[in-house]
Parts: sequence; structure tokens; C-alpha cells
Amino acid sequence: MSDLLIELLSEEIPARMQRRAADDLRRLVTDGLVDAGLTYAGAVAHCTPRRLALSVQGLTDRSPTTTEERRGPRTDAPDKAIDGFLRGVGMTRDQLDIVDDKKGQVYLARITRKGRDAPAIVAEVLEATIRDFPWPKSMRWGSGSLRWVRPLRSILCILTNDEGAQVAPLDVHGIVAGDTTEGHRFMAPDRFRVTSFDDYEARLKRAKVVLSSQDRADAIWQEATNQAFAAGLEVVEDAGLLAEVAGLVEWPVVLMGRIDEAFLGLPPEVLQTSMKEHQKFFSVRDRDGRIVRFITVANRETADDGATILAGNGRVLSARLADARFFWENDLRVAQDEKMEPWIASLANVTFHAKLGSQRERIDRIAALAREIAPAVGADPDLAERAARLAKADLSSEMVYEFPELQGLMGRYYAEAAGEAREVAAAAQEHYSPLGPSDDVPTAPVSVAVALADKLDTLAGFWAIDEKPTGSKDPYALRRAALGVVRLILSSQTSANLRPIIVRASRQDIEWQRLKGRADATRKAPSEAADATLPQQQLQHASSGDDCEPEEYGAILAQDLLTFLHDRLKQHLRDEGIRHDVIDACLTGDRTDDLADLVARARALNAVLATPDGENLVQGYKRAANLLAQAETADGVEYSYGAERKLAETDEERAMFDALEAARPKIDAALAAEDYPAAMAALADLRGPIDAFFEAVQVNSDNAIVRRNRLNLLSEIVRTCTRIADLSRIGG
Repeated sequence: MSDLLIELLSEEIPARMQRRAADDLRRLVTDGLVDAGLTYAGAVAHCTPRRLALSVQGLTDRSPTTTEERRGPRTDAPDKAIDGFLRGVGMTRDQLDIVDDKKGQVYLARITRKGRDAPAIVAEVLEATIRDFPWPKSMRWGSGSLRWVRPLRSILCILTNDEGAQVAPLDVHGIVAGDTTEGHRFMAPDRFRVTSFDDYEARLKRAKVVLSSQDRADAIWQEATNQAFAAGLEVVEDAGLLAEVAGLVEWPVVLMGRIDEAFLGLPPEVLQTSMKEHQKFFSVRDRDGRIVRFITVANRETADDGATILAGNGRVLSARLADARFFWENDLRVAQDEKMEPWIASLANVTFHAKLGSQRERIDRIAALAREIAPAVGADPDLAERAARLAKADLSSEMVYEFPELQGLMGRYYAEAAGEAREVAAAAQEHYSPLGPSDDVPTAPVSVAVALADKLDTLAGFWAIDEKPTGSKDPYALRRAALGVVRLILSSQTSANLRPIIVRASRQDIEWQRLKGRADATRKAPSEAADATLPQQQLQHASSGDDCEPEEYGAILAQDLLTFLHDRLKQHLRDEGIRHDVIDACLTGDRTDDLADLVARARALNAVLATPDGENLVQGYKRAANLLAQAETADGVEYSYGAERKLAETDEERAMFDALEAARPKIDAALAAEDYPAAMAALADLRGPIDAFFEAVQVNSDNAIVRRNRLNLLSEIVRTCTRIADLSRIGG
């Protein structure tokens, strides 16, 4: 057994590519070794700004000798067929064996591949890895044809066992593999020889290189927090920035500097963003939350303990913050003096989508929707409309133009400066949320109204122009918008019918005459799953290219979009332990567009199904529904009404009638109060009578009158259960 050590030393690798490159190196090399017949115990990859390193432990010293058998053509086959087989196996006819087969005698080639030593295999695999490495971007340098992310300077490739270290025989475009490397570019540039991974890592550290990116990140954070704590301050956490900075240095030296007091009046988010994006600085705040200092990470130690580095960084930072202050002051004048109106007007010249108009037109649509949604979420309609009109005004501001990631946040600052209501200002920042499954959901009613309007307008608009997600492609992030709608409704416990809101949104998202002009391109039939509540004739008419009214087309879009929202709802509730089939079972009745009501029913049904009564109730329901369906098909009639207790012949029948009679008022009262746990409990009480009924009663009696009465009783059971959910959709 040997241990393999590989290092590819180059010019600086972009930080964003390092971790992926290290993983690719490990995958490509280990897969290649295994394919060549070698096995190994473990492999670890490391990355620094200048090097990719791979350590493979427990590598076998030689691949095994293998023999492969290939059956060829029959011995009496044409010469061309036999010659083709010989070329394929690389043998002559006298080297073939003849064996009996069910079709006669055939040629058999036994191909023996001798085992090879690990160094030769390693050299072959590493050369192929280097030549075909999947860099996102690569370059050529000098007169060679080799491509690498940056010029490749040296290759270290050794196999170490009890007898010592052996260099793999590798030469890639004149770069010959060896057993030496070099340390820090400035502090320890001399080359040195290594004999194993442990020796390599230790010598690198003495040469001012920390090999592990995690160790560098930990050292940076530890020193940064220590320096801030000593000054009575706190470092603003930023995991992404920490990982990036750890990829910029091989020997991290943490330095803390001061921000010029002239810039401390800027919003803390502006200071933090400017320092992060332009300088890769960490922000340091005081107890009041003000950003007062910065932390930079140098790549070397200096005689003056970093004073010169800090002075240079401070000058560059001051220039950057002077620009940010200029943007801030100009934007404040527009907000205070002109109430952001010039920004809103300028959005008329910003295209949202070629088929959906400008941002200004979209704002008008969102404002109308927000006013309509406001009562359902407990918001003031006037405030919701005002917030919607101002929410995206900051897109035209100079600060957001410079730092797009500050959109929304700057809108809040500017709305506050303009004297707008607190709820309006908050909505400017919060209406973009939630952006992902882990993002916070706004709770203020005005913010919820604007956020829902924004996302529903986006969904309805792209549905109207038939730009829906397909497969893994979702260029407009419509799945994320739909999940945002679901989370907003459930978090705010908004009980509202979405169908009329979506119909309204789809009608106003695009001028109807423009939509009619594109009927052939945009009117396509929704999926079969989406048309359950719409007449088939209406679907065919709307999707045929013939003219149809906006209300008709809007209804079709609304149903298709609701199906999309239901799919996102199922995914969201999966972590809650609610099965997809439970949601499907609750997609019955006339309130499938009230997501809050739908989830309440699903949770109640899911809880009941976790009990023996619930499981048996479902089985009893399915038995009743199947018997009823078979009888109706055979008889050609519908058994819907007319079950009479006086025609019951057995105690179990009469008990079933009594149980249904007792359950109906309880279910009615619970449904009216939207107390779905109580409704499901009343339904679960039917389990016993249903079980007893099927145990003792033969439904298909020889007496036609009794049979019809019992089938009508089954219809009563089925209709009572489906008032809450369609239990036939429950699997298992």
C-alpha cells in the first residue's frame, strides 16, 4: 500500500473556483484510479490561492491481472465477419479458442490484461485529468497548447510507502512531475522537497502557507473577533465573505482599521455593502449597531505590523465611501424634495418584459392588486396601494444602480425620508420577501399585501404570455415566486379566494388587444390536471385560437396557475409530514383556491389518518365507493337519494342510519366554524358503524328494494365523507 500526494501549483486561482476545483481533482483522479484497477482507503483534497492538492491514502501498489472472454462469430462465418472480430480484440486467428455453442462452434477470445504498477497508472490518470480539467474558464500561455485556469508552474506527484517516496513518471507539456514545491510567494519562495502528505503540510506551514481552507477561515474569524472584542466591538458575520477571503490568502494576517468619521452618517448597510463588494472588508460595529471600523486580511506579514497596508486600504476605502456618500445625498434630495416622483416616472422607460410592458405599468398593476388583497390580510387599502406605488421607486436611485443588492432596503430609507407612513416604508423593503425557503416572511399586513400582489402579478403575467417553467428551466424564478405566495398566505393565515384575484391579475397584466394579437402564440390548453373544474368545451374554445372573452381566458389561466400553486404547496408541506395524497384528497369542493383553508383541512385529515380510526375509515369509505360505482355502472343509474331507515332489515343498517344522522349536524357546525379537527373527529366516529355494516350486511341483496336502499345508504356515506375530503385519493 502507498499514499499518493499530488500538488498542482499555478498562478492565483479565483476564490470562487477553488473549492469546486479541489472536489473535481479528487473525483477525477480517484475515479480514474479505480477504473484502472487500483483501490484506495480515502482521499482528501485541499485548495489555496496558488495550489490544488490531493492526498490519497491506502492506494494499492499494482493493478490485478485480468482475463476477459469475448465470444465471436461462428467458425463457418464469412471471413469479413471473422476479420472484424480479430481487429476488435487485437488477436490473430490462431490465438482464438473454439468452443461449442447452441448455434454451433464459435470463436472465443481470451484477452489477458497484465497488471501495472501504480506509478504508471497514476501518471496516466493525472495527465488525463490535467488535460481535461473542467475549469469554468481557462487560458493558454506561452507557446504551448495546455489550458489551465492560470499558468501552471509545477507538478508534485509522489507515492510513499515503507521503502520511501517515488515520483510518478509524468511530463505534461514540458512540466515534469517532481517531489518539490515552494512556499509563500513573498515570505518563503524557495523550493523544498517533501516525502509524504504530513511532511508536505508541515513544511508548507513553516513556509507560511496554511493548506486547509477551513483552517484559514477559522484563523481569520478567530483573530478578527478577538481584535474586535478587545476594542469593545463586534464583527458582522458574513459566511460568504469569510469563505471568499480565505480563498484570497495563503497566510492570513488580520488587520483592523478605522473608517473616516465623515462617512459614519451613511446607513450601516451602505457601508457594509461598499466595503464587502469593493474591498472584501469585514464590517465592525459598536453596541449601537453603527459600522465604525473595518477588518482586512493581508496575505503577508510586514515589518511595520501592517501599518502601511492599513493606510493604503484606508485611502482606497475613503474614495469608495465618498462615492457612496455622493449617491446617498443626491438620493435623499430626490426623496425629501420630490417624494420620489421622478424615480417612479423614469420607470416608464425601464422594460420589465417585452410582452408585459414597463416597470411603471407593472407598478400600476401591483398597486391595483394590493388594494384588492388588503382587506383579506387586514391591511388598510389606501396604505397598501401607496406602498405598492413606492415599493420599487428606489430602482431608479443612484445608490441602487451602484449596489443592486440594496434594492428594497434603500427604498425603506428613502420612504422614511419622504415622510411616508411607517407601514409604507417597511413594505418597500419587505415586499421582495420571501426570496427562498429559508428567508424570513413579512408579517406586517401592508407588507404582506404588497408582497402577494407583486408575486401574483409576476405569475399571472408570465402565465398570460405562456412563459411557464418547463422541466428544470425556470428563467424567471416563477417556482420561487409561487412558493413565496404559499409561505405568505400560510404565515399570515390569510383566508381568501385566490381565483378571482388571479383572474383580475391575468386580465390587467397585459392589454387585452395585444394579447388577442398573439392568440396563436399564447393561448395553449392547460394541462389535463388543471382543467378539472372547467367545462371541456370552454377549454377547447379558448385554446383553439378563436377569439374568447377576457373573463373566459382569465378563468383558464387562473385554474392552471392554481394547480401550479398546489404543487408548490405540496412541496412546502412535505417537511411538515403531510403527504401529497392528503393534499390531493382535500382538493375538493369550491374552496380549493383558499390555501389557508386547504392546509387546515389537510392537517386535520393528516392527524386523523395517523390513528387506527382514520385508517379504517378510509378503507370503509373506499369499499363503499367501489361497491357504489360498480352498481351504478352495472345498473346504468345513479344511487344518490332515497335511503330510508324504515327499509333497514338489520340492527347494523339502522345503526348506520343513526350514526349518519348524528354526524351531519356536528360536521355542519364544524365546517361552518372552519373547525376541521372537530369535523374530522365527527367523521372518524363513523368508523365503527361502517365496519359493523360491512361485516353484517350484504349490500347486493336478492330483494331489489332492499338492495336499492342499501346502495343509497352507501351514497350517503360517500357524500358525507367527501364534504371534507375525497378519501379515494388517499393511497395505501
